[in-house]
Amino acid sequence: MALTGGIATGKSYVRTAFAALGVPTIDADALARDALAPGTPGLAAVIDRFGATVLGAGGALDRQRLAALVFADPEARRQLEAIVHPAVRTAIDAWFSTLPADTWGIADIPLLYETGRAAQFDAVIVTTCPPTTQLARLTARPGMTLDDAQRRIAAQLPLADKAARANYVIDTGGSFEDTDRQVRELFERFNGAPTRAPRFSPPVSNV
Repeated sequence: MALTGGIATGKSYVRTAFAALGVPTIDADALARDALAPGTPGLAAVIDRFGATVLGAGGALDRQRLAALVFADPEARRQLEAIVHPAVRTAIDAWFSTLPADTWGIADIPLLYETGRAAQFDAVIVTTCPPTTQLARLTARPGMTLDDAQRRIAAQLPLADKAARANYVIDTGGSFEDTDRQVRELFERFNGAPTRAPRFSPPVSNV
């Protein structure tokens, strides 16, 4: 199963809630960070494309500096994604292959629809919330200006479109308790019908 949604719509919270119920999960954002760690081919490719100015004092990637570049330039963002996404895709595919046949897991993939991966999964959960809530959450992050937040939201497929394509929607606009209830209901639904539990379908190719 895949979990996606817009930035600042509660994906991480929902993934953690499923994990607390015993569901295996994997986080594409964490994999993307690993793909650009010091000494990796991914970081070398980023330096080659964007220059050493994207590095911090210790030689690690300065993510805020890189983000400022790519969210101001759609072509630069696409070039970064071309570096990161193949490594993340490979890691997720490998992770699902390790799960027992009778176990379902969740991959948190923020750009699931944008990268055309939704068809690989038997079901997709989308987290959503009111646009005003999404913007408020995002601008509350350290160093995030209103312009930065609006650019990041605009870089993704509109939230309403993601929700319309989803098999299941979790609305995180209310209380934590309400979000937990929705997670628990889906968990019980899938566990109560194991023959219909979502399964991951490996891609025919990585093209």
